[in-house]
Amino acid sequence: MRILMLGGNGFVGRAIVDDALAQGYEVTSFSRGKSGTPLPAGVTQLIGDRETGDYSALRTGEWDAVVDTSGFRTRDVDQAMDVLGDRVGRYVFISSHAVYVRDLPAGTDETAPRREPLRDADVLTNDTYGPCKVACEDDVVERYGDRATLVRPGRVTGPGDSSGTALYWIRRGARGGRVALPTKPEAPLQLVDSRDVAGLITRLVTDNRAGAYNAIGPDSTIAELIRTAAELSGSTVDIVPVPFDAVPRRFPLMDPESEWGERRRNPAKARAAGMPVTPLRKTVEDVLHWDKDRGEPELNIGLTPEQEQQLFG
Repeated sequence: MRILMLGGNGFVGRAIVDDALAQGYEVTSFSRGKSGTPLPAGVTQLIGDRETGDYSALRTGEWDAVVDTSGFRTRDVDQAMDVLGDRVGRYVFISSHAVYVRDLPAGTDETAPRREPLRDADVLTNDTYGPCKVACEDDVVERYGDRATLVRPGRVTGPGDSSGTALYWIRRGARGGRVALPTKPEAPLQLVDSRDVAGLITRLVTDNRAGAYNAIGPDSTIAELIRTAAELSGSTVDIVPVPFDAVPRRFPLMDPESEWGERRRNPAKARAAGMPVTPLRKTVEDVLHWDKDRGEPELNIGLTPEQEQQLFG
């Protein structure tokens, strides 16, 4: 099996590369080659730049599937599809749960209504990212039909997660003590391990499956995430609720209660297709080890200890 990765040096892309290699696949990665960790031996590296439309390295070659981890606007996927044409068997587009309309009830699946498509945006924000992904999905399906596969991850974490979104709370739990929480402890989460997203994608490619799949993790809560990190680190925590508006608007993993239904999606389709499910405890343990090994660099997200202390009065 020959896999072409559009991207592959970064967090989720690297997990897909590693899983594909473990399956014995031949992997080619097309990227600028400027970010992420060096690719493993055996991966063919092709250099190009989607931002400038430089696809010259893809003018030749054939692959059984392409996995597009770096398509955010329609011009990205349209240019890639124009270059690749029918030299790829299946087009796997990594989309997002941001494609769905907001305020959905718990338990929705891949048939839930999506947001209105947006073909381009000068800046990708919380308001434009999802609609741009919707338009990308539409173009991929229109071009490849039953050779198109859409994977919609929820919130992803795992070793290599440099975003800090989940890591902030994992570190906070590990530190112990009084934890300022600007939501209710039962706020729902379905954090998915990046390695499980990768496992789903390689399984879909192997089985030649079309359609859309929600890549989401096991049901948990924000309090469970914090307490799991504390327990694994030999710490204890006292979770102290604080007002939702006492912290910056886009605070890590925080959602208005009206949007909690979006954190309880139905995972049945992806799991039936063979998606693995890593227990939250294992994911948190591996993130802690990875973070420690890299020296726990400073996070520019969340509250500093001093800011948190001020919230307690």
